[in-house]
Amino acid sequence: MKDIQGLHDSRRINIRKVGVKSISYPIIVLDRASATQQTLAQVNMYVNLPHRFKGTHMSRFVEILNRFHGQFNLKTCHLILEEMKRRLEAEAAHLEIEFPFFLATGTGGQEPGMARYDCRLYGTLARTFDLVVEVDVPVPLSAHTESGHGAVLAGVWGSVTAAVRMKRFLWIEDLIALICRETVSQAPRSETVESLCCRVSDVLRATDSFHWYKIVVKNRTSGYARFASSEWPETEPDPMDNPEKAWHANSLPEAVCLSPGQQTTKSGSL
Repeated sequence: MKDIQGLHDSRRINIRKVGVKSISYPIIVLDRASATQQTLAQVNMYVNLPHRFKGTHMSRFVEILNRFHGQFNLKTCHLILEEMKRRLEAEAAHLEIEFPFFLATGTGGQEPGMARYDCRLYGTLARTFDLVVEVDVPVPLSAHTESGHGAVLAGVWGSVTAAVRMKRFLWIEDLIALICRETVSQAPRSETVESLCCRVSDVLRATDSFHWYKIVVKNRTSGYARFASSEWPETEPDPMDNPEKAWHANSLPEAVCLSPGQQTTKSGSL
């Protein structure tokens, strides 16, 4: 059978991304307490299609994913992207994974339970490998914490979304703990999105664990939501290639920066 997708294309049109989306797939993520944790992910896989090809074989994306079944974790992201780039003869490969991560609660005499944190990985391999880890941490109305990982939710004030590029390996639960310690340090009802955003930003910078980070703090209120965002160091990415474009707020007015250095803070209402 003739390989139509692999035929030469004389139109010289590069396609930025072509691939498959919303694949439900079981994965294994690293968990400091239990070594590993099984969870169910939504996976998107794309490649940059050179102009010389008419198309690509979509089934190969799933074949590549199946090769790493039962072995997937942060360390294998690079291997999956290398395989995608090689087998599909692409100039760049992209992998997006969204999954829930669970931490045990109920220490110190409290009722046992599980806290859920929504996580996302954005991996790209072109000339170099790039990985952004993103996590959503709810901000509770209650100020009671448990082991630094979270709070007993007596209502939700809002959320903190942190996206980071790591200098070295950091457990997901350690990133969550850094954020949680700041979300309960003041009475949530009197908290402002600007002050919380800058406190979380200062904590992340102080660890010296990240090449880059972006923080978005949202507070839900009647009829609308307030938010503030902070990025360090500030960049001017191509919005078509920015994995955080869904919550990037370039068009909103800037607030006063409360932290030193290159960090900037923006705030507004949604």
